[in-house]
Amino acid sequence: MNAAKRHEIFSRLKRQNPTPTTELEYTTPFELLISVLLSAQATDVSVNKATRKLYPVANTPEKIYALGVDGLIPYIQTIGLFRTKAKNVIETCRLLITQHASIVPRTREALEALPGVGRKTANVVLNTAFGVPTIAVDTHIFRVGNRTGLAPGKNVDIVEEKLMKFVPAEFLLDAHHWLILHGRYTCTARSPKCWNCMLADLCEFKQKTPLPDKV
Repeated sequence: MNAAKRHEIFSRLKRQNPTPTTELEYTTPFELLISVLLSAQATDVSVNKATRKLYPVANTPEKIYALGVDGLIPYIQTIGLFRTKAKNVIETCRLLITQHASIVPRTREALEALPGVGRKTANVVLNTAFGVPTIAVDTHIFRVGNRTGLAPGKNVDIVEEKLMKFVPAEFLLDAHHWLILHGRYTCTARSPKCWNCMLADLCEFKQKTPLPDKV
């Protein structure tokens, strides 16, 4: 895919959604960090349902740490892998309190040193909370990058590297959100809505899906 196509793709995405953001509900960098940690292999919808009950009760490192693992589990037990996530959240809170004065760090290295926080989670926090131009490659972005020809790669690291290189600088800050939303609602895994995609003429996916037959 050439530079002109890439620029046009992001120009269209921006016109459609000028100010994209995460669908996770949060009010502070700490809430975002916890929500993203909980969202691994889970939907944003399921995480939001849990945190709507949790955050009014505990939304600081001290308050969540005070709950302990057993006290946290009832709030998040509807989310997949909740026991492991509860342990990671409590230990993350402890480290934030003891090593970071209860403030979410602004460096990738410090974020990735927290339990349950990998590169993708760190990228989301850096981008969404602190305005750093990063791209967190999840299943949606990996699929869109490969299917469209925008940034093909065999693994998430290659796709991230190519996106960081090829996304025009003016779009880089918001590219993460645009690509996730496009993959979540249009360029879906099993039946992409090519017939209703504003990028169809720019996309290099050859097996485009036609308009479904009317029932």
